[in-house]
Amino acid sequence: MAFLRAKQKAQVIEKLSQVAPPGETFIACVHAESGPSPWLAAALGEIPLVGLIIVLTRRYYFLTLTNSHVVINSANRWNNRPGDVVAAFPRQAFPVSRVKRASIWSSMYVQMPGSANPVRLNIHRIWRAEMDQLSAAFPPGAIDPSSQPFDTPQNQGFPPPAYPMGVQAAPGQQMIPQQQPPHQQPQQGFGAPQAQPYPPQQQPQHQPYPAAQPGQPYPPQAYPPAQPYPAQPGAQVPPQGQPYPPQVPNVPYPGQQGYPGQH
Repeated sequence: MAFLRAKQKAQVIEKLSQVAPPGETFIACVHAESGPSPWLAAALGEIPLVGLIIVLTRRYYFLTLTNSHVVINSANRWNNRPGDVVAAFPRQAFPVSRVKRASIWSSMYVQMPGSANPVRLNIHRIWRAEMDQLSAAFPPGAIDPSSQPFDTPQNQGFPPPAYPMGVQAAPGQQMIPQQQPPHQQPQQGFGAPQAQPYPPQQQPQHQPYPAAQPGQPYPPQAYPPAQPYPAQPGAQVPPQGQPYPPQVPNVPYPGQQGYPGQH
């Protein structure tokens, strides 16, 4: 029975090397067990037969990260020796979700072949470093918001835009933003494209008035007919072509002094 992690990983790699495609590189190996949370299983273990049922229904696996796949092997319940390959997923299509990194027992949900729902896998603290390496294959959004941060280079942000990609500052030193080289005009020489001037723009020529014939004035210019103003609401528009009504002499208001009608 292999108790050391190094021995268990060596057995997994030996098992996978027999069926792995040529050029496959093994990066990390993680041991996991299915079922509910081990803390809950420990609490339910006090109930007769419940703890035994949980133990018998658990499944044990090895998850191995390679340069191109995530391979899942079954593991023996009693001696942890790796068994047959259960599933092999491309790294960019690893069906994992709700990954939670914890202090003692971490967990994740993996969609196993033939299973209707994702299977919960529990990972003990002694495999947390390997789980951090496995996180390189986690798709975006797979990590639970309440999870502890993973100790992987993938979680480091991109360098500032002013710095070239892949260049990092030495410890205790600060990077100096690189200046963009000045714009250089293409050299005129053999094989260099010659600058072509813009074609001359034709200015619109002023069109003169039509010339008058000898003894005749300029032809009259046609103007559009005048449009009357629109009628205002409530205003009375007099009929077209009718003369103005006769003017009525100014008649004072009745009752004014000096005018007829004064009493």
